[in-house]
Amino acid sequence: MLEITDRQSAALADRVAENRLRRLRSIKPLTGLLVESAGRTLINFSSNDYLGLSQHPLLKERAAAFLSRYGTGCGASRLVSGNLDCYDALEEKLAALKGTETALVMNGGFQTNLTVLAALADDKCFIALDRLSHNSLLQGTVLSGAKWNRFQHNDLNDLERRLEAPRARIADERWIVTESVFSMDGDRCDINGLVASARNSQAKLFIDEAHSTGLFGEAGMGLAAGKPIDLIMGTFGKACGSFGSYVACSKTTREFLINCCSGFVYSTGLPPPVLGAIDAALELIPTMSAQRLRLSQMADHVRKNLKEMGYSTGESSTQIIPIFIGDDSDALSFSTHLENCGILATAIRPPTVPVRTARIRLSLSAAHTDEQMETLLQAVRSWMGPKK
Repeated sequence: MLEITDRQSAALADRVAENRLRRLRSIKPLTGLLVESAGRTLINFSSNDYLGLSQHPLLKERAAAFLSRYGTGCGASRLVSGNLDCYDALEEKLAALKGTETALVMNGGFQTNLTVLAALADDKCFIALDRLSHNSLLQGTVLSGAKWNRFQHNDLNDLERRLEAPRARIADERWIVTESVFSMDGDRCDINGLVASARNSQAKLFIDEAHSTGLFGEAGMGLAAGKPIDLIMGTFGKACGSFGSYVACSKTTREFLINCCSGFVYSTGLPPPVLGAIDAALELIPTMSAQRLRLSQMADHVRKNLKEMGYSTGESSTQIIPIFIGDDSDALSFSTHLENCGILATAIRPPTVPVRTARIRLSLSAAHTDEQMETLLQAVRSWMGPKK
């Protein structure tokens, strides 16, 4: 069996020394957002199941129906073994909800960002990427071979300066790449400002809606839904309660990606039960305005209480609430304390977030009860460690 090299061993040793070694932990889902880990029952505040749809009866029923009709797998790439007829209806429904000409369902979100950006841009292009964008967007930008630069987080003035820099001006094509809701900070981009910047600079706009789909905008279909944006990407594994991703775009862009995006061309299609769950989620989400309102109110309540306790939650305005701690070891101690109080809330440390910004990242769900929210707040109150 392959053994790791001295260099790789040293990298692991560095992670240990810096309190940044990561390990998988086994959990057993119970009911709702309760899980069992190491014999303890914990309330899960680390899941991105923002609407609780992963346990919804309709998603389970539709997944079972697609399983019965289509089987457990697609067998090959959609280009090779044939495009299941359910894809057409699903993509038409998605495009209508997003307000775009068409849509394309793809596999995991990381793979989609990585390979769509690599397909769309090349060494004659320039990409301006928000500094706090997800790692998949950074890796896709690098893989594309384009010239690129990161603009200061949510700073439209800095963005425009970078788009007007000499190496950007000589590019055949310029792209602005960012998220609508940022996954580690829970804040939002200025969609309308980005649209204006793209128009003024004659740049194209790529928006990642992974943490916005299902929760914001018209019919809950994201902050970018219905906006004049060149390409919108999103995922089904968070508020939609299933797995997979999509791009919402023009018909010509869809045709190009079908032919030239390696993440689509060379990947087996999603399993039919997953497609069934996605289909049900897209049916339910437009009807869930009450759940979205409740989630927003819960998030406001939690932020208010955390700030009264002396914690910083940054610019969070969504269901994602960071509790900034700063030091890696303190963040780990805080997470352990919360677990001892019956709360699963993972410490997020560099390199996932910038150095000296280690935090507890809370992910709230409309499925959390009022009692569970108060249990969380009481657990935080009882922590005697440092606040940033």
